[in-house]
Amino acid sequence: MERKIKVIGFDADDTLWVNEPYYRETEDSFYELINEYGDKESIIQKLLEVEVSNIELYGFGTKAFMLSLIETALFVSDYRISQQKIGEIIKLGQVQIERVNEILPDVEKVLSELSKKYRLIIASKGDLLDQERKLKNSGLLQYFHHIEIMSDKKMENYKQLLAHLDIQHHEFLMIGNSMKSDIIPIIELGGSAIHIPFHTTWIYEEIKFGNLPHSRFKKVKSISDILEIL
Repeated sequence: MERKIKVIGFDADDTLWVNEPYYRETEDSFYELINEYGDKESIIQKLLEVEVSNIELYGFGTKAFMLSLIETALFVSDYRISQQKIGEIIKLGQVQIERVNEILPDVEKVLSELSKKYRLIIASKGDLLDQERKLKNSGLLQYFHHIEIMSDKKMENYKQLLAHLDIQHHEFLMIGNSMKSDIIPIIELGGSAIHIPFHTTWIYEEIKFGNLPHSRFKKVKSISDILEIL
């Protein structure tokens, strides 16, 4: 990165700690509860449709996911699903919320090194209480100057974030696993970004994109590779 970076923003879920695989595990358990109402592919596809349609109402996070699970169960069962199973679906969401997310390899080492040279922030999206709980349990808060839990991660959201931080777009670097949420909006805004792919990605976050400017965009295999760039 040739630019004079002052602030580095880190995505949280699946960049600093494991998150998306837990959703897939909950989906598997959800299907086992309601498998009498259809095949797995059809039910999970319906769940995705419900989740996407609910984003404007509920936003992102496990609680929004739980509501979509309930709505999907009602729909595929033609509202015949029992109250007991609705209760079990709610319990699935509660168990997921209560999980302590596994920190990904080398994260703390990288944050410790970068915090000596840059101002680090969290720029994540989702439910405020859920994200705050994850951050508290992570043991990583000491490395961050600012925590921003965003309702979404579009270019306008990042504009507001940079204004709040009182920095210019060329002074900001975003690091994350989602091209749609962490990389493309920042590149379009004129900032810089580093993509760290994660082996599991929510379909909603997948996006087709063309060539990105090499001077402002890098792709690495793991978070430890960042130390060779910065």
